[in-house]
Amino acid sequence: MPFGEVVCGAPGSGKSTYCYGKHQLFTALNRPISIVNLDPANDNIPYPCAIDIASLITLQDVMDEHGLGPNGGMLYCMEYLDANFDWLEARLKELGSDAYVLFDIPGQVELSTNHEALKHIVQRLTKIGFRLAAVHLCDAHYVTDAAKYVSVLLLSLRTMLQLELPHVNVLSKVDLIVQYGDLDFNLDFYTEVQDLSYLENALNASSPRHVALNMALCSVIEDYSLVEFETLAVEDKASMLHLTRAIDRATGYIFVPPHDAPAPEGTLEASSVPASTRPNTFSLFSSAAGPMAGSVGDVQERWIEAREEWDAFERKEWRQEGEMIREAREREKVIQGERRGERGIRERK
Repeated sequence: MPFGEVVCGAPGSGKSTYCYGKHQLFTALNRPISIVNLDPANDNIPYPCAIDIASLITLQDVMDEHGLGPNGGMLYCMEYLDANFDWLEARLKELGSDAYVLFDIPGQVELSTNHEALKHIVQRLTKIGFRLAAVHLCDAHYVTDAAKYVSVLLLSLRTMLQLELPHVNVLSKVDLIVQYGDLDFNLDFYTEVQDLSYLENALNASSPRHVALNMALCSVIEDYSLVEFETLAVEDKASMLHLTRAIDRATGYIFVPPHDAPAPEGTLEASSVPASTRPNTFSLFSSAAGPMAGSVGDVQERWIEAREEWDAFERKEWRQEGEMIREAREREKVIQGERRGERGIRERK
C-alpha cells in the first residue's frame, strides 16, 4: 500500500524546501521516498522529481493560450490535472506499491480551502489505495502578531475541513522566529491553541474597531477545537525526525527496513519479500508506539531562549564527531597498510 503526504501551505511557507529536506533525510535513513511536483509554475525545483506536472501542463502555456492571469491559470491547471488524472495514476503505479510519495502542491490557498479540483484529486488518490496525510505549513513568524495568528488558525481550520484528510499543521521556519520580535506567551500557547481569550488585549490594540468580530472568530476556532501545530526547523535533524514521526502516526505508516539492513540481531525478519508484506514487530513498536520524543518547551529553549548556546554546543559536537571520523579513517588506513605488508612478506616467502 503506498503512503504519502499532501504538502500544502501559503506561498513562501517552505513547501519545496521541506520536500527537499525530507528527501535528504529519508535518503540518509534508507527510507523510500518519491516527490511529485504538482505546481505548474515551479520551474526551479530543488529536489529530485519523480513526476513533474510540467510534463502535462505548465502555467505559462495556459496563460499564453487562454489569456488568463497567474491565479486563473493555476486553477485551470489543477482542473486540467483533475480531468486527466489517469496521466498521474499511470506514473504513480510505476513507483511501486511500497512507495512513499510527497505531493508538492501550489501555494494558492484557494486550492486547499474552497476550490474543488485539489479535493477531487486527493479523493481519487485515496480511491486508488494511497494512505495520505495533509501537511499544512504556516510560517512561524505569524505567531508574533495576534491578528496574523488568528488568520493562520482560520486558514488551517478551513484547509482541514476542505481536504478531509488526517492533518498535521506545522509552524515552519521556527528557527527564524526570533527575528520577528518577542512572543507574548510561551510557544506552547500557540502550538496547542490554548485559551484564545488571552489574545483579546493584543487584538483590540491592533484593531479596536473590531473587538466583537475578533472574539467571534476566536470562538469559532475554539468551538471546532481541531487545530494544533507541530514545529519545524528544516535544517535541524531532530526537528525533522520529530515531525516525521508525527506524520507517520497520522497515516499509520511503519517503516520496515530491508532484510539485509544493519540492525541488532532479531529485530529484522530474515525474508526478502517486499516490506509491505513482511511482518516486523520491532518496527511496529519502535515507530508507532510510545510517547513522542521532545516537547515544545525544548523547541522554545533551542530556538528562542538559548539559541546561541545551543548553536555553540552543536558546533562543538560536530567538531568532535568530525575528529572521531578522521581518527577512524586513519586507523583503517594503518590497518590496511599493515595487511598489505603482511601479504607482501608471505608472497616473498
